[in-house]
Amino acid sequence: MGLPERQVHTAGHPGKVAGMSDPGLLHSWISGAPAPDPDAARFDNRNPATGQLLAVVEEADAAMVDRAVRAARDAFPGWAARTGAERGRILRAAADGLRAFNDEFARLEVLDVGKPLSEAHEVDVASAADCLEYFAGVAAAIGGQHVDLGPSAFGYTRREPLGVCVGIGAWNYPLQIAAWKAAPALAAGNTMVFKPSELTPTNAFEFANVLAEAGLPPGVFNAVQGRGSTGRALVEHPGVDKVSITGSVATGKKVMAGAAATLKHVTMELGGKSPLIVFDDADLDNAVSGALLGNFYTQGEICSNGTRVFVHRSVHDDFVGRLRERTERMVVGDPLDWKTHVGSLISPEHLDKVLGYVRLGVEEGATLLTGGDRVTEGDLANGCFVRPAIFVGCDDGMRIVREEIFGPVACVLPFEDEDEVVRRANDTDFGLAAGVFTKDLARAHRVVARLQAGTCWINTYNLTPVELPFGGVKQSGLGRENSLAALDAYTQLKSVYVELGDVDAPY
Repeated sequence: MGLPERQVHTAGHPGKVAGMSDPGLLHSWISGAPAPDPDAARFDNRNPATGQLLAVVEEADAAMVDRAVRAARDAFPGWAARTGAERGRILRAAADGLRAFNDEFARLEVLDVGKPLSEAHEVDVASAADCLEYFAGVAAAIGGQHVDLGPSAFGYTRREPLGVCVGIGAWNYPLQIAAWKAAPALAAGNTMVFKPSELTPTNAFEFANVLAEAGLPPGVFNAVQGRGSTGRALVEHPGVDKVSITGSVATGKKVMAGAAATLKHVTMELGGKSPLIVFDDADLDNAVSGALLGNFYTQGEICSNGTRVFVHRSVHDDFVGRLRERTERMVVGDPLDWKTHVGSLISPEHLDKVLGYVRLGVEEGATLLTGGDRVTEGDLANGCFVRPAIFVGCDDGMRIVREEIFGPVACVLPFEDEDEVVRRANDTDFGLAAGVFTKDLARAHRVVARLQAGTCWINTYNLTPVELPFGGVKQSGLGRENSLAALDAYTQLKSVYVELGDVDAPY
């Protein structure tokens, strides 16, 4: 079942979103319908590529958060009682709904995030639909184990839902992250309250509408709009059983502290400063492709990016030359233009942060080989555009090498041997991802086994199929998104002992 055409955001009317009672005003979504609040505080949602107003957003206060949590709590018993097959059919219908309106959802993503339309069209919506479809397929298989305890007893385990789950999304992949959190939670029988980033509020509302059109009962998925105070109210609410967040390390620490008061389950997908290692026998064209994807895709605004590019000294100069040549061919432009490779950063504040790191890198003594400047030609003057930057002559102690920039800034560092590069790659508080390029697969597997990272790639980078777990170690997070592993994070295990004979009491 797809969205009726009349309920889809239309290309000619940005800001007119499904169910809005007032054009340009974006509400929360509770119990299967928009939840307007005329007394709510409001904030603007702007297109980062143009500065134009997309919508005015109503901020959910503590009372609205409580209303959403209560709706999820009320809906939980009925949803949990459904069979996995019944839940799966609804999720599959929602996946079909996303695919049917891929163009519309991709355009919304571009307007909110500033990323190129070609990316949003081919990846963002499709990956969200894939996630829904995957968990729709496995929902009926969720179950426990039978344990033989001898001739007079047996045991079994049950996989049961946790209850009300909160999802807190990031702004770089709004629709994908909403699906990554909602699909396993709903497949397992939980209900959810989702809060998108205040910078990208639109597609969470539309996602809720897709789920409702697919047959999801009211209250099973709710979306509340807001900034930090809304997130805190969700994390601290006593009616919430689990929190899953995608965000920065600093935000993750605050969420973990807030959840600790009631010992909520937590899953955290946080930041990274990941190593991408290129050995001397690597296919350099493929390695450069991996570095481009691992540094400049979505303007570098990806947590798993391989922004510390370690290249064997014997091929360093050749690699850098190829990387520079291909980087300088990338088109920085209007995100709605199919020819654009690099769109707008998310906000003026983030633009200033990224440009500040570029200046810092120069001050620290690194060589800015190319890029790193703001692009303001023509129609880009009012947007947050930065030309992809490559630094060479870096050392491991520089802040541009150690701190997450979350923008199109690559640092290339030479190395001599395997033990050295593994040690340097692991010398970080982060541990989200890592990549290795080499034709020696024995070495690839050996190095990957030694890298302190939760998600690794060999001879590619930044591919995250739903079938594989995604997540980090150290300060990059707790738990895993996607795959069957995600279901463990949205269920609790109950053990049952069954006695078939008499009870032998010693007294």
